[in-house]
Amino acid sequence: MAEVRIEKSDDFEKALRRFKFQCRREGIIEECRERQYYTKPSQRKRKKSKKR
Repeated sequence: MAEVRIEKSDDFEKALRRFKFQCRREGIIEECRERQYYTKPSQRKRKKSKKR
């Protein structure tokens, strides 16, 4: 899980930017989008083979 610690001197917007970057790097947002709709197992296999 992405986590960003904020100190008193840190700007909230910078911390939010770092958090979004961590989420993107860990693939959290992409996974949420994939799970938003049901995909058939055959479609998942096809998509997985295209990634490679």
